[in-house]
Amino acid sequence: MNMIRLTHFLVPLALAIVTPPVAPAIAQQTQTTQSTEKFDRDYALEATMLGFFAKDGARNPTLKANKGDRVRITITNGELMTHDIALEKLGIKSKVIIEKGTSTSITFKAEQSDTYYCSVPGHRAAGMVGAFEVVEGVISNETVAGQLPTRDGQPLNLGFETGDLQNWTATGDAFKQALYSSDPSPVHEKEMSIGYEGKFFLSSGGTLNYKQTGTLTSVPFQVTQPFAAFRVSGGALQDTRVEIVTAADNKVIYHITGQGRATLQPAVVDLQPYLNKVVFIRIVDNETGISQIPYIPNDKWAHINFDDFRFYASRPEFPNELKQKDIIILPPLDPVLNAGLSGTEAAKAMTPPTGFKIALAAAEPDIIRPISFTIDYRGRLWVVEGHTYPLRAPEGQGRDKILIFEDTNGDGTLDKRKVFAENLNLISGIEVGMGGVWLGSAPHLLFIPADFKNDKPAGPPQILLDGWGLEDTHEVLNNLRWGPDGWLYGTHGVFTHSNVGKPGAPDSERTKINAGVWRYHPVSHKFEVFAEGSSNPWGIDFNDYGHPFITVCVIPHMYHVIQGARYQRQAGKHFNPYTYDDIKTIADHVHWVGERGPHAGNFRSASAGGGHAHAGAMIYLGNSWPKEYRNDIFMNNINGARLNIDHLTRSGSGYEATHKNDFMAMNDSWSQWLNFKYDASGSVWAIDWYDKNQCHSPNPDVHNKTMGRIFKISHENDKWVQVDLSKASDMELVNYQLHANEWYVRQARTILQERGPNKKVHKALKQILANNPDETRKLRALWTLHVTKGLTEKELADLLSNDSEYIRSWSVQLLTENKAVSPETLKKFAEMAQTDNSKLVRLYLTSGMLRLDPAQRWDVLDALVQKDEDKDDHNLPLLEWYAAEPLAPIDAKRALQLAGKSKFPKMLPYMIQRVEAIGTEEAKKVLKDYNKVGKTGDVHEHHGTGTAMNH
Repeated sequence: MNMIRLTHFLVPLALAIVTPPVAPAIAQQTQTTQSTEKFDRDYALEATMLGFFAKDGARNPTLKANKGDRVRITITNGELMTHDIALEKLGIKSKVIIEKGTSTSITFKAEQSDTYYCSVPGHRAAGMVGAFEVVEGVISNETVAGQLPTRDGQPLNLGFETGDLQNWTATGDAFKQALYSSDPSPVHEKEMSIGYEGKFFLSSGGTLNYKQTGTLTSVPFQVTQPFAAFRVSGGALQDTRVEIVTAADNKVIYHITGQGRATLQPAVVDLQPYLNKVVFIRIVDNETGISQIPYIPNDKWAHINFDDFRFYASRPEFPNELKQKDIIILPPLDPVLNAGLSGTEAAKAMTPPTGFKIALAAAEPDIIRPISFTIDYRGRLWVVEGHTYPLRAPEGQGRDKILIFEDTNGDGTLDKRKVFAENLNLISGIEVGMGGVWLGSAPHLLFIPADFKNDKPAGPPQILLDGWGLEDTHEVLNNLRWGPDGWLYGTHGVFTHSNVGKPGAPDSERTKINAGVWRYHPVSHKFEVFAEGSSNPWGIDFNDYGHPFITVCVIPHMYHVIQGARYQRQAGKHFNPYTYDDIKTIADHVHWVGERGPHAGNFRSASAGGGHAHAGAMIYLGNSWPKEYRNDIFMNNINGARLNIDHLTRSGSGYEATHKNDFMAMNDSWSQWLNFKYDASGSVWAIDWYDKNQCHSPNPDVHNKTMGRIFKISHENDKWVQVDLSKASDMELVNYQLHANEWYVRQARTILQERGPNKKVHKALKQILANNPDETRKLRALWTLHVTKGLTEKELADLLSNDSEYIRSWSVQLLTENKAVSPETLKKFAEMAQTDNSKLVRLYLTSGMLRLDPAQRWDVLDALVQKDEDKDDHNLPLLEWYAAEPLAPIDAKRALQLAGKSKFPKMLPYMIQRVEAIGTEEAKKVLKDYNKVGKTGDVHEHHGTGTAMNH
């Protein structure tokens, strides 16, 4: 399930480990210096993803030296992650360190100012970068002394040097015994440096008593100088902060938190507008830091440390000043109303929109650990009980079940329950149709032939494919779903590595996948990766136009899936080393808050949608809910226990996804809906893997083994119906392609596909395709003709001239399905690439090229890359690159000329890089000749100087 990975919290290493640093000009430099070697400047920094930190707490401090100084910069890893340190201009780099507490360094002679940074991909962008400055004169960190504020002529105790809380008033528990006089502090971890002034400093609990809360307020005093400064550290949390407040009207004129470190740093306050006014200091700790689920530790930074408030006549300069712009603040924990409710109470606790109601359809003991489900042609639910998860059992010892549930009277309760199959092993996905039941059961894709009249297996499970990985058992093959083209689609996560093929197939006949969308044809038995990338998708669905979308975790959550595309990965590399860049999310938002990454926003992200972990995907295409929901995509937010909705809007060749108001909150932290689907009445069924633990863990003992629920969401417009489409005639099934509820459309199409070719069916479908004014109805007819083998290549090719861009584009996909087209069709593709005014059609043409032999792509790509209107499209430039890249080994000169015509600015640099990678003398000569004479004025116009070509 797409529950939170504990390893995402503790070992976010996959990307860093497998991706080498991207700076070939920077040589490795390991620490070879003798301990006796002397340095004029010897700097020590702690390295974390938040930045490089000096001992005095400064983030990415400016490191200074005089010209000619011998300098050493040592970094110590502050976390379990890959880091190094590099100098940009000097081109030197340390070795890479991984383990927490390990160190490495660079040594050099100070000749010029430079930039130091972490060269591990993405870390510099995340904030690991600072300045090295060569300066003249004495380098000193001394600062001017300040003055304590006074009241009635007496200095106030704002540095706590009296050893008590004189001049302060405390509320709550956090400040009752808050003064400490040693470093290391008795309430902080021993390796933490506080660095306080004088004899005492204040802490609201440190990392030992962080659960305490309270406030501490100073007596009022007059502002007698234009600036003030004080020292602060502790949690970068909204509810652990220091405030300066005006006494007259209780207005907060300044506030700051810590930055998630213990070392006290000076914060400077500009008080010029408040000279001679009376203010007071308020130190707030309303944060307990208590984690709401096991296996995610409490936040021990739920405290604030404070010391030494003073006035200054001019703005003081501190080398380690704490600036608000450097602090990444998290909001308070979201309030969770409930946990551990009964099924009936859980349904009552949910808050659906007006006009909707939630019914408990089934609960333990009738359903336990529901991990996947589908709905059959009778409206019944086929539900997998995942008793084996998270570990595959020894062969023959699987405990998973397939249950069939039915609501026989429309009251929302699943009152009829059958067991279809037992003793199955690690089932992660299910679909029904085409003669049986299809199951994800890593390392296998299984098929159980079914006697649907008696709801019994008609034979033993058949292994269709094997080689699916087991490294991470909540990222195995899942979410099986029939596509409009008659293939069985599924998703696969990034930390499981599969090498899929038919049983006994050699490596040469297998396909690797470790993140993305795959498909399997139930008749031809072909397997393919449809698109690769993302993180751990646990939801896929198709909109009215047959376009698939997936929901994912940790990285941004929403992707429009294009055949052959490569998408942003959470970790690891694309299989094709010449990918160079990948397509990013279509969402204009994320569902978590803060810039510390998605995990830091867990249980603090209600305002944004609830958090980063998503499960399930449903594009609502029923006919009874209000129209505002049609073609919107629903996903469950596991951290936030709520249903998110994204609104999908056509944009360029694809889509944009914008956040709509959440559909509803479950108001229960144990709620874990994994998927949801609409039925013949337009109502939605949802399975709930109900568990206190939201984190995936390979330890079976951390998951609840006794609970599970199924809920039904219905609108007041829904009207319950009993159906059995298997009894419908062929022509009735054709007419269901016009139904307003997509449930009928998909079920009828799958039944017609199973029944096979039929001339009457084909004739009726061709009439819909030719005459129906609605593009979505034309598409339904087209897809059903395709799955029933009702179209010749010529008929499909004729549709390339259709008025509808959706018909034209889908005709391209269906024509290239078998990875070969006639010369006439290829010629038509080239004409369309030149003249078709639809970005969508050009997207499908590019995608189609990825399925054809590279030698057949030249003319189509030559036209596509010259479309100036596509250069900023979300998908087309990179998809064109994926299609063009294999041309380099065929004819490097021609490939460079094609890339030189491209309006996509990166196409030519990419192609040069690709030709360089060939590495042969012939390739080197082609590049040399191209740089001499092959560049036209047009190339210069679009790509600037030859710098990129000679990189």
